[in-house]
Amino acid sequence: MSLEKCATIDDSMTLNIPKKGFEVVQQVPAKTIGRDQNALYLTPRKIRKDEFNSTTLNDFIDKMYTVMIKNSGVGIAANQLGKRLQIFIIEAKDDNPRYNVLGQVEKQLFINPIITKVSTEKKNFWHGCLSAKDEKRGNVATYEWIEYQCQNQKGEVKKGRLDGFAAVIFQHEFKHLMNGTYMDVAKQFLSKTELDKKIASGELPFFEKASDTLPLLINGYTIGKTLHDYHSK
Repeated sequence: MSLEKCATIDDSMTLNIPKKGFEVVQQVPAKTIGRDQNALYLTPRKIRKDEFNSTTLNDFIDKMYTVMIKNSGVGIAANQLGKRLQIFIIEAKDDNPRYNVLGQVEKQLFINPIITKVSTEKKNFWHGCLSAKDEKRGNVATYEWIEYQCQNQKGEVKKGRLDGFAAVIFQHEFKHLMNGTYMDVAKQFLSKTELDKKIASGELPFFEKASDTLPLLINGYTIGKTLHDYHSK
């Protein structure tokens, strides 16, 4: 490969790990300078056949998980780390200080994910995000349950179903790969302190059936289509 061709490779589309390690990319409001160069708002690519079952991919995923745990996250997508790749991880532990009331979600990895089926019912949830540091929580709707297809680290096809908190986290991370965060969708925002008080008093519904007027987090995605299809519209 010529030096000229090497110079044109976009590092955000590779599995390369920065020497200084990963930092969480922060959201950029619409119509703000820099948004069009932020990985959260750029199309992520599929992981290729030749990249599966490789030390490079495994190391990349390990680093993603390390960042997620370090920041007390319950999920993380590759583009939150500046990498335009169709990968995300979910996991919620009982002792998570940010979301400790909804129970455990086992560690799961999703590569090149597709949502294949969804519930009719939707649930409301007040989202926060590692890529929306110090921002207010936003209330959006997610499907009560979803069925998915993806690949694992070896490239094997996996199919499954998630409900409850696991389904919420999956859709939250899937939204990142669609581009953006809950901040681009929600209309209602509250600080975590305000939110906790209102939920504790029963003033606000928490994880209950969502009204038809509550914005859907993954609105615009066609069930059964790939992310490539979505971004090609």
